[in-house]
This record gives sequence, C-alpha cells and structure tokens, in this order.
Amino acid sequence: MSARPTPIFDGHNDTLLKLELKHGTDRERDFFKAADYDHIDLPRARQGGLAGGFFALWVPSNIGVGTNFSDDDPRNFASVPQGPALEFTHKLINRAEAIAAASNGEVVICRTSEEISAGIEAGKFTMLLHIEGAEAIDAEFTALDALYERGLRSIGPVWSRKNIFADGVPMRFNSSPDTGDGLTEVGRELVRRCNAKGIMLDVSHITEKGFWDMAAINEKPIVATHSNAHAVCPHARNLTDKQLAAIAETKGVVGINYAVQFLRDDGRLDPNTPLEVVVRHADYLLSKLGEDGVALGSDFDGCTVPNGIKDAAGLPNLLNAFRAAGYGEALIEKIAYKNWLSLLKRTGI
Repeated sequence: MSARPTPIFDGHNDTLLKLELKHGTDRERDFFKAADYDHIDLPRARQGGLAGGFFALWVPSNIGVGTNFSDDDPRNFASVPQGPALEFTHKLINRAEAIAAASNGEVVICRTSEEISAGIEAGKFTMLLHIEGAEAIDAEFTALDALYERGLRSIGPVWSRKNIFADGVPMRFNSSPDTGDGLTEVGRELVRRCNAKGIMLDVSHITEKGFWDMAAINEKPIVATHSNAHAVCPHARNLTDKQLAAIAETKGVVGINYAVQFLRDDGRLDPNTPLEVVVRHADYLLSKLGEDGVALGSDFDGCTVPNGIKDAAGLPNLLNAFRAAGYGEALIEKIAYKNWLSLLKRTGI
C-alpha cells in the first residue's frame, strides 16, 4: 500500500461555481466521480492529497454566460445587484451542503480551525465557506448574519469589479495594484463586523488603496488567499514588497495562486509554464514572509494551471518540485496545510 500523500489544505477554489454552472449541461460533473476535465472532484482530491480548503462563493457578473468566461469581455466585470447575488450565493451553499449530505460523513463543512484539523486527521475532506466579492451582502448586514449562520467564515470584500464595499483590481499585466479607490464607509464597517464575528478577511483582488485601508482597521492578520509576488510577475493581482512587509508584520499568510498569468514574468496564459516558476514565487514569498507566512491558494476550477499540476491529482508533483528545490519536509508540511490551520486559529476561527 502506497504512503498517504502529504495533506494539502488549499486557500481558494471555484469548484462549487463550476458544479453549479455545468448542472444540467452535457458537461455536468458528479463530485464523487473522477472527471478528466476541470480540477477538483473527490477521487482526484484523494489521489493528490487534497484534504480540503476554502470553497469560494463567487457570483459571476453575467450569470447567464455559463462557463464561457473571458477576461476580455467587459460584461464579466459589470456590477451585480445584491438580491440576485444573495440568491446565487445561497445556491452555492446548498450545493456544498448537498455534497456533504451525500458523502456518508466523508465530506464536512467546517466552521472552526479545530473542525478542520480534526477532519484532516480523520481523513475527511474539509470545506470552509468563503465569499469572493461581497455583492451578496447588503449595507445593513442582514445577509452577513444569515450567511454566517450557514457557515460562512471568510470574506474577500471585493472581486475584480467595484461594489458597495470597495474597488477591485483589473486583470491587467504589467500594472501596479494601485488601480482604483479603496474601502468605502460601508466597506470599513464590513471589516469591523467581520472582526467582531470571527470572519477572516481576504485582500486578494482588492486595490492597493483598499489594501492599506483594510490594514489600518483590520484587527487580525492580513491574509491573501490566492495571490503571488508582484516582483516576480508584475500583474495587478499580485502583491508588492510593501504589501508583503505589512502582511509579515501582522503574521499573515499568502496562498500561492497557480494561475499561470499570475506566475509568469511575461504574464502569458501558457499552460506549459514549468513548476519551477511556482517555486520561484515560493522562494520569494518565503524571503519576505518567513516559513509561517506562505501557503497554497490554487484557484483550481477558476484558472489555467501549469500542466505539471493539471488538477488536484497532480498536487504531489508540486510538492516534489519543492523537494527538488531543497525544501525540507517540515517546511513543505507548513506550506501544504499547517500554515493555513495556524492562521485560522490566529484569526479566531
């Protein structure tokens, strides 16, 4: 019997969205059966050691566009009304709950770091619910309370479009993240309420102004669930050295994003990107954040990943690339899952 792979708890995926959008189409997937397309299902997760992660609740600007998403189509960055956004967010939570209910206890939705730790230890697949872009939340925060009751424990106030809370960075290569406005007054109140309720805040996708606005009032560690180093790849979605220094100061964490255009120094959407490029970001982030500040934030089911990974089953290839670069097993375990678990404890989850 082969040894169990090193468990990985991942900072970001869009699997619930993919399952929802493909429901009723000829590309519909069953989470409990292995597919040869997309990135995460339970058999491939088991094969690659993926023990769970932050499951994003993201609402497309154009819900009717299906899975034909393009960064070049402005319709995909249009504002989303709160009512339809909340309805779609509840649909995604329903899907997560249906998966857990059908799993005979094999898949669990976790609300605390202790539940995640216990789940990984027991060999269960663990889901932590995370909002990416808070369009579903109203200015009075009624929806925030309701979503918290359903298990929401992490929020990125903004995706790459403006909402009532903040402005998001565009999908733009060779650009600083200083591309727009920061937090609004209601955005500041969202930060305060998340701190009070024990909801983690994520700075991925926010403008540089918004980052500093959040840093000024957030009482918890600064976290970027799926972002890379701007010094290695100058994409607006990546973090500058000044931002990394602020994250390090708060003992925060950055999850390395596998999206090839956020990894490559030329910003190309090339799946033939070697895994050494991922290691280059890891090296750089470790130099700025230390061994406790770097984790994984794949963006599985939401991006083009290197062919060397391909999907959840290929995750051992990434860990082997870290080994080839001289990373010891203790450091690999921190990057793979322990840093997320300790970060969640530090944020009070």
